[in-house]
Amino acid sequence: MKPEDYIEGILKSDRIALSRAITLIESKKKEHRLIADEVIENILPETGKSLRIGITGVPGVGKSTFIEKIGKFLTSNGKKIAVLSIDPTSTISKGSILGDKTRMEELSVDPKAFIRPSPTGNYLGGVAQKTRETILLCEAAGYEIIIVETVGVGQSEVSVKKMVDFFLLLMLAGGGDELQGIKRGIMEMADMIVINKVDGSNKKAGERAAKEFEKALHLFPPNENGWVVPVGTASALEHTGIEDTWKTILKFRDLTTENGHFHSNRENQNLSWFREALRERLEQDFFSRHHVRQNLKETEELIFSGKLPVRKGIDRLLSGI
Repeated sequence: MKPEDYIEGILKSDRIALSRAITLIESKKKEHRLIADEVIENILPETGKSLRIGITGVPGVGKSTFIEKIGKFLTSNGKKIAVLSIDPTSTISKGSILGDKTRMEELSVDPKAFIRPSPTGNYLGGVAQKTRETILLCEAAGYEIIIVETVGVGQSEVSVKKMVDFFLLLMLAGGGDELQGIKRGIMEMADMIVINKVDGSNKKAGERAAKEFEKALHLFPPNENGWVVPVGTASALEHTGIEDTWKTILKFRDLTTENGHFHSNRENQNLSWFREALRERLEQDFFSRHHVRQNLKETEELIFSGKLPVRKGIDRLLSGI
């Protein structure tokens, strides 16, 4: 396909063209990168109109099930949604291990929903390196709500905050986190905390955990955007808390749009994206240099054997620039 074929297909909400364009973005081949860059540049005027939501939480908290329920709620109300699920990468095939399409059976066949599992690669925090560009493609294809589901591996997951408007943290009751504060780093970044799987015999524990988290949040400094972080409860099994969560997201959007923080947050994210992309490009350029390729293995062997200090090794490679 030519760049114009991708562009035309995406703007017409062609799911096949969108999927192929995302594959181009994820490719490391130079010729694919050049086409992807042209596609991104041309669809840019049609981006930025969606509401971007990040959802994270420890493995087993029920992220995929929660996303499916809120996704079905949104599509039933006429919304077009895209779910970008960032899966752990296989060390052997380099592919996606979990495959969220298999865990979102209803949503995956919904004509108003688009689900794209992507492997994390080597990127810190479980947020795929090209997720930002994928968000732009989905927006240009007419998806009004973009949900980014992360692996949920700890505090490094705050990297998702740099690419979304609203950051939702799912937690479980009984983990002790509400008292230990071990998730303080990620809790400080959350715009809402939802205690999930609050049903059956777990109801009382879930409600108790919600109150403990509310107390813990009072110890945190106030947000610059004027938002007071709420704590909710939800159960995909009993279909509770889903609509309330969505109403909270809309309240956040309205408040931050009114006080200007929504727009300024997007601007800061673009600057952060530029800096990260610049570092990535400089790294690629450095390791593609003939001098570096020629001396890298020998330098690594000297460092491995203890014959050369790390800093001297870096100077050795940089001296040829």
